[in-house]
Amino acid sequence: MYHHRVARAGRRVALAGAAALTATLALAAPAAAHAEVEADTPQALAENVTFSFVSEAESDSAGFTELRVVLPEGIAPGDVALDEAPKGWKLKATSDGYTVGGPALKTGVDAEHKIKVRQLPDAKEVAFKTVETYSDGEVSRWIELPSGGEEPEQPAPVLTLKAAAPGAKPASPSPSESATTSPTPSATEPPAEAAGSETDPTAAEEDESSSAGLVIGGVVVALLAVGGGAWWLVKRRTAASQS
Repeated sequence: MYHHRVARAGRRVALAGAAALTATLALAAPAAAHAEVEADTPQALAENVTFSFVSEAESDSAGFTELRVVLPEGIAPGDVALDEAPKGWKLKATSDGYTVGGPALKTGVDAEHKIKVRQLPDAKEVAFKTVETYSDGEVSRWIELPSGGEEPEQPAPVLTLKAAAPGAKPASPSPSESATTSPTPSATEPPAEAAGSETDPTAAEEDESSSAGLVIGGVVVALLAVGGGAWWLVKRRTAASQS
């Protein structure tokens, strides 16, 4: 009986030790890299809000060169302006968001940037799907949204918003650039016909009239020449017969 109790106690100690070791290793293991977002005014319909983004470096051999962010519905690319970014990085608008990038960061350095948004949508949360590119061509996509209560492996940065302030209203849409007409004709437009070309009806009529005039003039000259010759011949024969 005594030996059985000792054995059971030993097994309990071993199991407790294994659990403690597992917990220690879990705490010691580095957290998985991810992308995060914060805002200075996380409230629906808030205006001139500054968003701070952090993309944690996960490559052991390359640094970040570009981040591509897809904006949530209700925020247009034209409503975004770059506030802060790594030295030399620039923001470019895309059809559904923007890219910010430039010279490669050092290996292991997180990519941090801030943007200023004209106004937030009237929503409970906003997600910013982010695609990260490293200098060696490696791409990391943080674009998954929660579904069915399960936590995605590559979650997109999501920010929960407070309810809109009383009386807050959506601002007027950003003014769109007016379309400009190019002075250069398109490739599908036929080139303008040159003046006096064969396809110009007026020019063709003038050419025909000129040709007809030349023909008539030639005939008249010929008749005059023939008539003059005949007159000279008759006059000579008359003079000869009188002699």
